[in-house]
Amino acid sequence: MPQLGWPPVYASKLTLALVRKRLEESHLTQQLKAHEIKSSREQFQFGKLRVNFFDVTHSIMDAMGVVVSTPDLSVVHMGDWRYDLDPVEGRPTDFSALARWNTKQRPSLLMMESLGSTKEGHQGSEREVFETIRRIITNAKGRVIIGTFSSMLERVGQIIRIAEETGRKVAIDGFSMKTNVEIGKRIGYLRFRPQTLIDISRVHDYPKNRVVVLCTGAQGEDRAVLMRIATGEHRYVKVEPQDTIVFSSSVIPGNERTIQRLKDTLYRQGAEVYHKEIMDVHAGGHAFIEDIKLLLRQVNPTYLTPVYANHYLLREAAKVAKGIGFPEEHIFLLDNGSILEIHGNRLRVLPEKVPTDYVFVDGLGVGDVSHVVLRDRQMMAEDGMIVVIATIDGRRGRLVHNPDLISRGFVHMKENRKLIEQTRAKVKQIFAGNLKEMDENFYRDKIRNEVGEFLYQKTQRRPMVLPVIIQV
Repeated sequence: MPQLGWPPVYASKLTLALVRKRLEESHLTQQLKAHEIKSSREQFQFGKLRVNFFDVTHSIMDAMGVVVSTPDLSVVHMGDWRYDLDPVEGRPTDFSALARWNTKQRPSLLMMESLGSTKEGHQGSEREVFETIRRIITNAKGRVIIGTFSSMLERVGQIIRIAEETGRKVAIDGFSMKTNVEIGKRIGYLRFRPQTLIDISRVHDYPKNRVVVLCTGAQGEDRAVLMRIATGEHRYVKVEPQDTIVFSSSVIPGNERTIQRLKDTLYRQGAEVYHKEIMDVHAGGHAFIEDIKLLLRQVNPTYLTPVYANHYLLREAAKVAKGIGFPEEHIFLLDNGSILEIHGNRLRVLPEKVPTDYVFVDGLGVGDVSHVVLRDRQMMAEDGMIVVIATIDGRRGRLVHNPDLISRGFVHMKENRKLIEQTRAKVKQIFAGNLKEMDENFYRDKIRNEVGEFLYQKTQRRPMVLPVIIQV
């Protein structure tokens, strides 16, 4: 935001509350120029662009889609979306009103999030999740420990509501969970009796069948609350055989291994574990194949761009669209950085791209780590490093004593004495002869190349060789 000159921010109530909290942590709140979008009927004019909003059902409350109307085309961006035809609160999802943005005078381009484009059927309903969790909490003989995303305030509110109905106290743990619950309560999105919540340190003050622990860490993060409970490192909560543990979240791609390790740890301790694979304890925030078909029929766009997913998922979304008769020539598949140019009724993907490389954050530096540094770090991570220290008598032109070697992440020196002695002998061989006209740079390169080649022949590894020459 500082780099952009603090432009105004337009967002819904909960989104702005979360943004303000983040800025408070960085002492930047005074710089924020915020405009709350109070209704999906609001619209804003920015030059020749008109911006409208529409409500979207997602796993986080206050989600919105955006319609950007240009002189030539209306761009409908769904954001994260799903259908929920049987919500716990509010009206069922209905995107049929979006069809009005597609006319002969101004056709529409639908930018459709496509994460569920390989999954058959419809996404589950929050009603099913609500009833399942209600049964689990009602029938649990001991404590109920529920891990979920801290952003899912609707789910958090449902769990607190069920706990009140069943006479249980709720202990919330996890920094982001506590923060978001406080935000939700402050803006009126969470309503519960103050005495329902207890501090996590008081869980042992109540019978175990009267306690619900609501926490973060369902993705298996190492230091998150649920992992610390599983490994016995939590200060107040240890897993007991009578406990019921619920993973009320989906698996974020890339976290499969850590989540499985967490589940295995909990199963081994005798707890009753429920997760999405065995029971409807979570409904994801992304639409499935039948939802995609329904959306395309309701919105009836002129053009389609599947977005926000791996490339294969974008391709699968395009297949779904073609399967219901959407013209293939009106579907545009883009990679990160691709430019889709709109000119009148003509759309085309430009050959050039905008930069979308990773920006590395390293300590206090942002984007200042060069490719050479990254290459060196990768080399040290894969094969380690070895330091060769040669002390030279500058007057006599010869080694003072045996070269010193230091190994880090390559080999353990005490267990590989033969290799270490052979490496020393190789270094001594490099410095054999008259060294009175010694060029330090020449010998550094020679050590780096010859020792590196020698170690590769012996170990099939390429450690980073750091030569150090000291003249005395």
